[in-house]
Parts: sequence; structure tokens; C-alpha cells
Amino acid sequence: MNTETQDQPVVLEDYLDRLAAFEPTTLPVLSLYLNTQADEHGRTPDLVPFLKREFSRLANTWPATSPERASFDGDAQKVLDFVEQQLDPAVNGLALFACSGADNFFEAIQLNAPIDEHRVYAYNQPHLFHLARLDDEYPRYAAVVTDANTARIVVFGTGQMLEAEKVKGKKMNRVKVGGWSQARYQRRVENAQHQHAREVVEQLARIVRQDQVTHIVLAGDPMMIPQIEQELPKELADMLTGSVKTGVKTSEAELFEATLEKMREADAASDAEKVQRLLDRYRARGLAVVGPQDTLEALANGQVDEILISAAMEASRPETEEVEAILAPELPDSTGGTESEEPRPASMPDLLVTKAKQTGATVTFIEDASLLESVEGVGAFLRWRA
Repeated sequence: MNTETQDQPVVLEDYLDRLAAFEPTTLPVLSLYLNTQADEHGRTPDLVPFLKREFSRLANTWPATSPERASFDGDAQKVLDFVEQQLDPAVNGLALFACSGADNFFEAIQLNAPIDEHRVYAYNQPHLFHLARLDDEYPRYAAVVTDANTARIVVFGTGQMLEAEKVKGKKMNRVKVGGWSQARYQRRVENAQHQHAREVVEQLARIVRQDQVTHIVLAGDPMMIPQIEQELPKELADMLTGSVKTGVKTSEAELFEATLEKMREADAASDAEKVQRLLDRYRARGLAVVGPQDTLEALANGQVDEILISAAMEASRPETEEVEAILAPELPDSTGGTESEEPRPASMPDLLVTKAKQTGATVTFIEDASLLESVEGVGAFLRWRA
């Protein structure tokens, strides 16, 4: 059993890797996404009545004496116990995954990032679509806020601050001088600023490597931002998402709000460019596929480098679909063999995301549903073509 507490930074990539590695089972795997945000009066929602209704509805779909029902009942009780006894009232979202019949499998992730609505799934493996979308929506990035002689480097991820470090350069005291003395003083100021910029970038490079940061946003004094940009090596410059004007003493909460908005603006522009590049490659019969079935088959073959999937795909295709057995994990049957001959119901959007995570493909959610509408919400860049 694993649970995440708020004094431990939440690293969704680690959870996604573990959950994607879960072996499919004939027993139900319970996946829950719960909105735990306080209302306008500061009251947290009472989740217990909702959960009891949902569990009662689902429990009746299995025979009372079946192993599936026994496993599900155990999961339901564990979830209720966690919500009543261990839920942190300060969190905004809760993701839970449980299967008592599979070695008491239980994962609970308490999130600062909000979950917009309650969702409950029972399937043969964890439902990862929404967890992967949260990871995409709240990426890990470094915000560098600086003036001429001080800087903070703050790493954000999953809606919270993960790390913060300060860099303090040499402060130049202003004096009234003229002529050559003024010129020498100005050169000293400029040299100090350049040295400060180099020190900031050195610290930033270490943090990027250590924390696996993928994006950088600059903030603070508009006079210093160009100097920081000039010092960035190519690998860091490629991560630069943009800059915002803030005070060097801006709080972490205000810095997060301003830089996340900049991240989302850049993401929207990147989405449109990526989708256009995908369609261009597909039309030229290059390394690209589009549409759910072709993308799923490419994922099953390990061909996909990056999948582009509409964030609205699950909402627009909530029903389960018949998926060819060769593209879905094999399940043990009651005799100890496997059943892989017949198609079985599956959530296509979730299966696409799970297959991507299992094969090391990058998952990019496209927020503007119209961009992928012509290809049924999904396409992928390929590593190689069969």
C-alpha cells in the first residue's frame, strides 16, 4: 500500500510508471478521481455519501459470492476508511487506485492540483487518462525570478512548489562619481551583473538535471532577463517557454499563477504547431499515424514516439469499445490459461494513454478539441514505420 502525503512532493511520473506496469487482472481495479476543493465558505465536500452510492451501484453488477465482489467490497471499505481518516483537508484533488484481490494493491495520491469532478471506474487495470492529463496540465518547470544581484529558482509541478533555491550575487553600492571613475564604476556594475547571470544559470543547470525539469520561465527585472537568456546553453535555451514581469520579492503563489499562465499560452501555440506538423507528415506518408485504431496498433508495436490526444476525447467517447485482443493485454481465465481470442470492452482513450505509458511514448494532450477533430481525436509521431 502506498499513500502520498503533502510533506512529500507529488511526482506523477513515478505513479504513472507504477500504475502502467500493473498486470491486468480478472478482478476489478477501482480507479477514483475526486474533487476535494473547499467551497466558497471553506467547507470541504462530504465525499462519503457520494462514494457509498457509487459503490452500491457497482457492487450489484457482480454476484454476491463471487471473488470479484469480494475484492471490490474490500476496496470500497479501504477507500472509505482513507477518505474518513487520512484525507488532508487542504488538498484539492484525490486519486485512488485499489484492487484487494491483487496483493492488496492500493495507491492514494493527494494533490494540490484540482480535479474538476468526481469520476469512478472499475476495470481490469488502473484508469490513467485523467492522471496523465494532470501531469500534462501541470508540468514540472523552473521559474527563475531575478534582479541585478539576487535570484530565486523555484521548481513547480502538479500544482505545488517542489523546490526553491536562492542565488545572491555581489551588490554594487552606488556613489556619486564622474568622468573615468563613472565609466569604471559602470563597467564594474555590468561585470557584476554578468557574473550574477552566469551563477544563476549554473544553479539552474544543476536543478534542471537534478529535478528533471522540462520547461523554464524567466521573471523579474526586465533589464536582467536578456542577460540570463544570453548565458543559457542550448539545452536550457530550448526549454525556455517565455518570460513574465514580476517583482523579485513576488510570493511563490503569485509567481506560480503568473508563470503557469505563461506556460499555458505557450502550450496552446505549441499544440497548434504540433498538430499541423503531425498532419503534414501523415499526408506525406511520413512517420505519423492518425485515428484511434491505427494509433493503438502502432502503440502495440512500440512504434510511437509521441501521441497527441484530445483532452476532450474521453468526454466525447465515454462508452466502451470493442478492441481487438491483439491490441489489449491478455487476461487469465478461470482455468489458469489466458483469454485473448475475443475482443473485449475497453475505454479507447484510456487504453491509448496506458499503452503509451507502457511503451515509453510521450503523451501530449491537445486542449483545443477542434485541432484533432478531423482524425477522431488522436494521432502519433512514429519512431519507425513497419
